Amino acid sequence: MQPVEDLDSVARRYPRRKLSLSSERKPMEFYDTQERPKAFSMDSLEFFFLIAQYFREALPLRLILLMIACQKAGGQIRLTQEEMATVLDVHRGKINEALQEVMSHGIVFKVRRGVYQFNPPYSYRVAEFIPGTELVEAEYVQVDQDKTIAKIRKDESLPDLVRFPSLEHMREAIEELRKKRAEERAARRLARAQRQEEGSAQ
Repeated sequence: MQPVEDLDSVARRYPRRKLSLSSERKPMEFYDTQERPKAFSMDSLEFFFLIAQYFREALPLRLILLMIACQKAGGQIRLTQEEMATVLDVHRGKINEALQEVMSHGIVFKVRRGVYQFNPPYSYRVAEFIPGTELVEAEYVQVDQDKTIAKIRKDESLPDLVRFPSLEHMREAIEELRKKRAEERAARRLARAQRQEEGSAQ
């Protein structure tokens, strides 16, 4: 160990290396609980942007947020439809309808009863700290996203929209809806103008 007088002298000593000096990193702030310490997921902002425009009803959006919040490392969600209904305080039949709609877009898919998988390009929980108990040691679990994606892509029993996710159909549907609404507004304006003309003629 030698004292550093200035960065120029260090740079001359190691000409092939890039040197930089940055400020000390501050700890990340996350609201958490003892059961779910420092839990967060990586989320696609484009995904959030599009689902906010696409889903006209609140329940599919609430369900997506719940499933993001309940992901384990690797993106799996261990929730039954009864548990989803209890948390969101809605009838189980409504949950089933909303879940079918969400799954039809390849956002999540069913692994088995009570276990779903979030599609990694949309939302993914890389790591999870599992607190210990008197009998079990604490555990840190990490599952890299590329491994989960590779596993999903190899599974030919899954729909193409799950194996090769795309938001393009949502973008197209949003544009179609906007065009339709613009045409409806134009038709209403025309009808209003015609009624006013008829009223003026009388």
